[in-house]
Amino acid sequence: MLDLEDADDGMAQTAPVWAVFGDLMAGLLGAFVLILVGMLVVQMDLVTHLQQEVEKRRQEEQRRMALEQALAIPLASGRVTLDNGRIGISGSVLFAAGSDELRPDGRQLLKSLVHPLRIYLGERNEMLMVSGFTDDKLLRGGNQRFADNLELSAQRALTVTRVLIEEGMASAQVFAAAFGAEQPVASNAHEQGRAQNRRVEMAPVPKAPQMQPTRHE
Repeated sequence: MLDLEDADDGMAQTAPVWAVFGDLMAGLLGAFVLILVGMLVVQMDLVTHLQQEVEKRRQEEQRRMALEQALAIPLASGRVTLDNGRIGISGSVLFAAGSDELRPDGRQLLKSLVHPLRIYLGERNEMLMVSGFTDDKLLRGGNQRFADNLELSAQRALTVTRVLIEEGMASAQVFAAAFGAEQPVASNAHEQGRAQNRRVEMAPVPKAPQMQPTRHE
């Protein structure tokens, strides 16, 4: 009888050990499953993000090619450039130094851009931002029309905007912006660079979402 009692005591002491071991293994297995699920979620997020970036780049490339195709003739003339979706025109092509009066050749150039841009913007429901830029040289004292380069760039952008509208661009498709001497594309330390900075750029941009009219009961 004593041996049986000793055996029962040994089994009673061993049982809790196995129960604790089982709980520990279950906890480890649960933690492993959670880590595995977490890794899978992270990988799925990375794959989704990568797919979105690839699609974004594909759309940007298609957009660039469509804009190049629309402006093929003006681009071939060499008086218009296209860089990262921005249509650039040298300031000397459009205006005399320190002036916001459009040259006749400049007006003809803008006129040639209206039809392809109207089609391009209409197909994508976008607008055209016309931006004016100058070099960093101060206006000469004899020029009383403009307070500074920012005002000169603003008036030039407005002139281009108005001419585009006069030549057939819908007023809802175009707006003007001014940057003065900010955002140079070349060094202002020499005349060649300053000439590059005196420019007008046009860039298609998405339209702001229209707000739904509020209904009053």
